Amino acid sequence: MSIVENMIDIPVEHERNVCGQFDAYLKKIEKTLHVTMVNRDGALKIIGPKQGVDRAKSVFQNLIELSRRGNAIGEQNVDYALSLSFTEDDGQILEIDQDIICRTAAGRPIKPKTMGQKQYVDAIREKMIVFGIGPAGTGKTYLAMAMAIQAFKSGEVGRIILTRPAIEAGEKLGFLPGDLQSKIDPYLRPLYDALYQIMGPESYLHNSEKGLIEVAPLAYMRGRTLDNAYIILDEAQNTTPAQMKMFLTRIGFGSKVIVTGDQTQKDLPGGAASGLDTALKVLKRIDDIGFCRLTSQDVVRHPLVQKIVQAYDEYESKSQGKDLAKRPGKERKFR
Repeated sequence: MSIVENMIDIPVEHERNVCGQFDAYLKKIEKTLHVTMVNRDGALKIIGPKQGVDRAKSVFQNLIELSRRGNAIGEQNVDYALSLSFTEDDGQILEIDQDIICRTAAGRPIKPKTMGQKQYVDAIREKMIVFGIGPAGTGKTYLAMAMAIQAFKSGEVGRIILTRPAIEAGEKLGFLPGDLQSKIDPYLRPLYDALYQIMGPESYLHNSEKGLIEVAPLAYMRGRTLDNAYIILDEAQNTTPAQMKMFLTRIGFGSKVIVTGDQTQKDLPGGAASGLDTALKVLKRIDDIGFCRLTSQDVVRHPLVQKIVQAYDEYESKSQGKDLAKRPGKERKFR
């Protein structure tokens, strides 16, 4: 195996951003691609097998371009650039970065960070109803909120309605003090957090008081017809089939619906069917409904979250394999 060398110039103002603290990103690239990287006086020398050197060069050029566009390079950016370097889509990380949905109240741009997220955002633009299914940390709810707020600000819809089933995550909280709003607020807190970050508290409160932005438990949706609205159902895996049908039949003219959920994190009573699972089977042949499945590769929280999701996926796959192996021989043969 021949060893080659290649040089890349790193602009001084971007060096710390793309190399990481104490060259942490360089070390990660070296370990993943089995190359040696020497950074001296604004020039990066890459030494190793030709394939590894070419991939490392592509990764670094992408990171430098992202930095030039004003991005703060994080470990997630490096991990995703590395994963794309093993495919023919390594340049798509720059294409994804151009798709700015909107900006937060602090001016930070909100945009998809992975190909899965880009496909999810594109589906929301094209379809009237979109199901976003995937593990924690893939940006399902946050991107949906950003799309809703952008549509609201641009006048595409007249109001935003956010809802989720009010169900405890595996716990029984018992009696909660206060009025009805105080009792349901803890269940809806993640939606409020996203609204505050993207819109700012003052803008949210102003539009909420006028009834233009509504955050409510799913039970409040019954009997309503929602026209000219952007409607988001979060934590849909915790709905029953009847609740899901009730929700989807609320849609009126000029409305758009996004349903998000994680099929691996159900908090329903044992044996109860999930409305999300049922809807995916019942509605799969309807053209105007989009289905986007995000994976652990689309996790944009701390890189450790991605590893946790992958570990659980592997564990559950092995457990299912063992369960099948324990079944009678005739049933295994039939399956």
